[in-house]
Amino acid sequence: MAAMELMRRSLVRRQWLDEAGHAMLVAVSRFTPGTNLLAYCAALGWMHFRGVGAAVAVVAGSLPAALMVAAMTAAVARIDRSPSVRTALAVATLVAGALVLSSAWALLRPHLFGSRRRWAIVAIALAAALYLAGATPVRVLLALAVLGAATPTREAA
Repeated sequence: MAAMELMRRSLVRRQWLDEAGHAMLVAVSRFTPGTNLLAYCAALGWMHFRGVGAAVAVVAGSLPAALMVAAMTAAVARIDRSPSVRTALAVATLVAGALVLSSAWALLRPHLFGSRRRWAIVAIALAAALYLAGATPVRVLLALAVLGAATPTREAA
């Protein structure tokens, strides 16, 4: 946690907090649900200025990042309207699909042309049937994992 260490050094150097106070704030921030850093800021604000301090600390800790995310989201929404960006995204999607298919072929090829051909064909048929039946990819992979666990390690000669 580089951020916590940076805050510790900064707060102790300015004498706003001692080592024991920092340790207590870290413990409280890790105990509370949510972002540890915001919980740390809220607890620090509470120690010095109670409710107002906690509110100001949380706003000061979260508002800049929220504004950056909003600005980046607006920029991406505008950029996405451009025909050249849409073309680049379509090409990137095709390339990603080709990479997935080539990786699948590299994994499947030894089994299709080896001694485990029957099990490879059963796995492909199972995956296709589940996909056509509307099963989610996670369920298809789970079914294939169960099939893989159930197959013998070596077929009888």
